[in-house]
Order: sequence, then structure tokens, then C-alpha cells
Amino acid sequence: MRLPSALTAAALLFTLTACGGPTTDLDAAGVIKALTQQGLPVTLTVTYTAETDPNKQLGRPNGYTSKAAFTDSRINAADVAGKKEGDVGLGGSVEVFDEADQAQQRADYIQGIGKKMPVLGEYDYVAGPVLLRVSKELTPDQAEAFETALGEIVQ
Repeated sequence: MRLPSALTAAALLFTLTACGGPTTDLDAAGVIKALTQQGLPVTLTVTYTAETDPNKQLGRPNGYTSKAAFTDSRINAADVAGKKEGDVGLGGSVEVFDEADQAQQRADYIQGIGKKMPVLGEYDYVAGPVLLRVSKELTPDQAEAFETALGEIVQ
């Protein structure tokens, strides 16, 4: 009789843990708007569609459900010359997934690339199903403000 009770308890614990993590009803553009409301000097520049997504992940299996990019007014244009609209180097981007583990896996993948090719490095912050990618042109303190704001937005 103990085994069924233990299995029931384990299933209940798993369900409660899975439901208790941070979440949001915002899409990527909504997260960027909320970053602005948190006082960050960002401007929404691109809201991607399945056709315009450079990574070809929007709406596809295991991909994000929305993606948008922003510029940060503290980044000197001369320091990012040659970057195209939507490039993380100009400010950052937001990717929203169905599940938190998908966002974390994407962040881990991007960080792995940055370790192999430092020129592609960036700050990456995950809160629930949201991955916030921030330009390495910002100082660590400036980037940390994004992490703090994201924690206020995704609860």
C-alpha cells in the first residue's frame, strides 16, 4: 500500500512544482514595453514573424512563440557600426517560449556559442518562459538592471 501513496505524493509534488514557476501572459513586444515601463532606455525596433525570423524558430517545433528586438540608447552607434536592425548588439531581444525549460535550453545554447566565439558574446537572462538577450556593449551594471527588471515583469 505504501507504493501507490508514494507515487501519488511524488506526482502531486511534481505538478505543484511545475505550476509554481515564473510565467507571463506577455508576448516579446509586451516584455519590451514593460522594460520601458521599468525605466530602461529601450525602444522596440522589430517584432518578428515566422517569415522574418532570422533564426527560423518562431512558431516552429521547440521554437519560441514570439520574438522582438530593441535598441538601447546608451549604446554608441559607432561601437556597433555594421550591425543590422534587430541585432542583439544594438540593444537586445526577447524570445518567449511555451515552457521555461525551452528558454533555458536556448540560453545555454547561445552561451555555448559565445564561449567558443567571444565576439558573439552577450548577456542572457531567463525568467520562466522568457529569454532576454542583452548587448555586451553595455556594462555589467547596466545589463544587471535588465535582469532585475525582468524579474519584476515575469513572476
